[in-house]
Amino acid sequence: MMPLTLAVPGEDNIIRKVGGSQEVKQHLETLGFVVGGKVSVVAEISGNLIVNVKESRVAVSKEMAQRIMV
Repeated sequence: MMPLTLAVPGEDNIIRKVGGSQEVKQHLETLGFVVGGKVSVVAEISGNLIVNVKESRVAVSKEMAQRIMV
């Protein structure tokens, strides 16, 4: 397992774990980051990520991306 921040852009990954407080987990689930779901990094800008998740593009801060393990 590794944090989403280390994922290779363009490569499909499976979400293994979502960390953080219950509030953070709920927020990420609302955005589509659920265990077993697919996610791929589209671009990285200053450590922040743009990702494809559930057929949507979502911008995620570096701090949030480090809580998503793939």
